[in-house]
Amino acid sequence: MQLTSPESLIFWTTIIFVVFFILLRKFAWKPILGAVQSREESINNALASAESARLEMQNLTASNERILQEARVERDALLKEAREMREKMIADSKEEAQLQGERMIAQAKTAIAAEKNAAMAELKTQVSTLSLNIAEKLLKDELSNKEAQTKLVENMLGDVKLN
Repeated sequence: MQLTSPESLIFWTTIIFVVFFILLRKFAWKPILGAVQSREESINNALASAESARLEMQNLTASNERILQEARVERDALLKEAREMREKMIADSKEEAQLQGERMIAQAKTAIAAEKNAAMAELKTQVSTLSLNIAEKLLKDELSNKEAQTKLVENMLGDVKLN
């Protein structure tokens, strides 16, 4: 048999291939399959981990939304309370200003009445003083003349008799 014939070449190639395949199966196939399997497991673990992370992110997002909603509700409540407090303060201030204005008006009216009464009293005093001065001057003029005195006395007596 010739070593270089095509059949012998096929024969030896097949034998070498089978031996090579057996050696590969015994020494390389298990580690390669193990590596592929561990790679597959790590990919599956990574996918599971990613899914877990996605779910956790969804939960965190939902939790954040809930916290934001609670914060909005609390903010709205605080704003409402502040508005009510401001309106109450404004109403109280208006009421206080109204009361103080009414008190000031009452005090002013009282002061005006007192000033008016004082002015009226002073005016009466001045009018009476002036009237007495005028009467005194008139009486002096009338009583300086004896004839006028007699006539005045007669007039007064006539008035008394009539009354």
